[in-house]
Amino acid sequence: MSSQPAVVVDKLVKRFGEFVAVDGISCTVERGEIFGFLGPNGAGKSTTIRMLCGLLRPSEGAAWVAGFDVTQQPELVRRHIGYMSQKFSLYDDLTVEENIDFFGGIYGVPSERLAERKAHVLALAGLGVRRRTLTRLLPGGFKQRLALGCAVLHEPPILFLDEPTSGVDPIARRAFWDLIYELAASGQTVLVTTHFMPEAEYCHRVALMYQGRLIALGPPAELKRRRGLATMEEVFVAAIEAEEAAGR
Repeated sequence: MSSQPAVVVDKLVKRFGEFVAVDGISCTVERGEIFGFLGPNGAGKSTTIRMLCGLLRPSEGAAWVAGFDVTQQPELVRRHIGYMSQKFSLYDDLTVEENIDFFGGIYGVPSERLAERKAHVLALAGLGVRRRTLTRLLPGGFKQRLALGCAVLHEPPILFLDEPTSGVDPIARRAFWDLIYELAASGQTVLVTTHFMPEAEYCHRVALMYQGRLIALGPPAELKRRRGLATMEEVFVAAIEAEEAAGR
C-alpha cells in the first residue's frame, strides 16, 4: 500500500460571489483514517466535501485525493471514491436490489463481480430479506445503510459521507458508526461531515469548522486535554469564543 496520504488539502477556498464558503483550509488525511469535519450548518463542511469529490471547482488553493488533483483530474478523483450525500442518493421507486444494480452500473462494477458485491451490500445493510422491497418503504436506518452499501459497491479506497446520520434515530446512528468502523478496519479511508458534536468521539481526528475556517484540528482526546474540557461540544464552543475574541 502506498504511504502517500489519502487526502491533502492546501489553503482551499470556495467563493460564491462575494460570499466565502470555505476560507483557506489546510489538512492531511492518512490512509485508513476516520476523519471528521465538524461544525454547525453553514460552516463550510459540505462545500469542502464537494470540492474534494470533484463536484465543485475550488476558487483558490489545491487538493489531492488518492493522489489526483481535484481541479485538474476530477474524473479520476471520482473513480477512486465513494460518496454518500445527506439525502442518501437513493431512488425511492426502485427496490433495494434495483438500487444496487443501478449503482453497480453507474460505478462500472464488472458483471462477473456484481453478484458478489450485491450480496456483500445486502449483508452490510441487513437487507437480504427485503431485497425486493421498494426503497421508499424502508425505515430511515435501513435507507441509510443501503445508501452506504451503494457508495462502497465498487470498493473505493476513500469514502466521503456528507451528514450521513442526519434525520435518523440515535440507535440507527450508533449502528451506522459501527459500519464505518468496519470499513476503516478493512483499510478504507473515511471522511465524514456532521453537526452532532458527540460523533467527534468516533473519529480518529477531527477538523472543527466555523464560518468557513478551520479553527481546531486533532484527535478528540487531545483537543479536550489541551483545553482541559470534558466534551467536544465544550471544545467547539471554546474554539469559537477564541476566534471571535481574536476578531477573526
